[in-house]
Amino acid sequence: MMAPAAVRPGQARVVGAVMACHFVAAFAALGMPPFFSLILSRSLHSDAAWLAGWLYIVPTFFTALSSPWWGRLADRYGKKRLLLRAQFGLAASFALAGVAQDTATFALALVLQGLLGGTFSASNAYLATVVQGPALMRSLTWMQWSARAALFAAPAALGVALPLVAAPLALYRWLALLPLAAALCIWWMPEFGNPQAGARAAGAVAAQAAPSAPAASARQLYALQWLFVFATVLTFPYCVPWLHEAAGASVAQASLLFGLPHLVYLACAIPLTRWLGRARLLATLGAAFALLAVALPAQAWSAAHGWPALAAWRVAMGLGMTAAYLALHGLIAAMVNGGNAGRTFGWFESSSKWGAVAAGLGAGVLVQAAGMRAPFIAGGVAMLAAACFTAWIASSQFHMNNRSRHAND
Repeated sequence: MMAPAAVRPGQARVVGAVMACHFVAAFAALGMPPFFSLILSRSLHSDAAWLAGWLYIVPTFFTALSSPWWGRLADRYGKKRLLLRAQFGLAASFALAGVAQDTATFALALVLQGLLGGTFSASNAYLATVVQGPALMRSLTWMQWSARAALFAAPAALGVALPLVAAPLALYRWLALLPLAAALCIWWMPEFGNPQAGARAAGAVAAQAAPSAPAASARQLYALQWLFVFATVLTFPYCVPWLHEAAGASVAQASLLFGLPHLVYLACAIPLTRWLGRARLLATLGAAFALLAVALPAQAWSAAHGWPALAAWRVAMGLGMTAAYLALHGLIAAMVNGGNAGRTFGWFESSSKWGAVAAGLGAGVLVQAAGMRAPFIAGGVAMLAAACFTAWIASSQFHMNNRSRHAND
């Protein structure tokens, strides 16, 4: 008989299709924000360039607000229905953005993108009805891979497409077709499980498939993920100009250095699932946070040694990010079942988005107050705090297990 963690061919096809559908939706959602300033000036005829930064975080902010609510509805009415809802919501918001005539309408479209989207958590919740345990952990890693691939490829591809359209905003009209195509694909996918079956029955099934009891509570993982996202995203907004100015890198070199951590994840995440994300998850997570606690501030002080030294620390940052994601995926998979997947992934998505919102706002404040090195140093401090918190959770879990063993003896 097949082991619970194994993925049957039919399940593998569903996982692959969900990942592809998420990629095309993320391609549209992540590809356009770098061109917001161009949209404001050329399509909306606005000279308020500062609005680009605020508009950048609008979808993230409203996704953070709406994800838990959509997750609860997914548990009640079915994960496939809510995944379809997310794809149609993205298509509608992109269509509105494509016909916007003023900044207010464009901002409304971005609000709707955040409120009605949420394809990442909806896709993960649906996958939790298809596979469980280690197979779910690997599926989450593939989903994160698709998000990173879209983040890396979309701006470059859309940058090539921009000269081919009459106005930058017109791209949104074509991008609206991508989530519609994804929704059509999802429409033909099977509905796994009974959405009204209840968490108790689903939890019994998941308990057989999960490799072990959760090593951390959901709230602890929410906090750890918030710190992780905050610390890494904090360095993103001003990374390219800082690399260009401080290290003497050309714009092309600075752009490549910025993308290095994402490339490391794309290259290493899937092979590393053979060794990471299965056992000693808290130890792996703590080690990853400790590596990031060193790699982030090291970038702030290695600029004097030129861009090769920075490249080494950016690779180290990518390895830390990859190990952290794999450990988090394993910890999440251990606590998810078909009955609570929507709610759990909704809150995880929300904590991630709140971390990104706080990072986006904090980066501007830190740079203005202390210069462009400050986000790297603050990110290192946040990762040090996360490593210490992870060690405390692991210690508490160890003592709890010891007390349980002594009580059973």
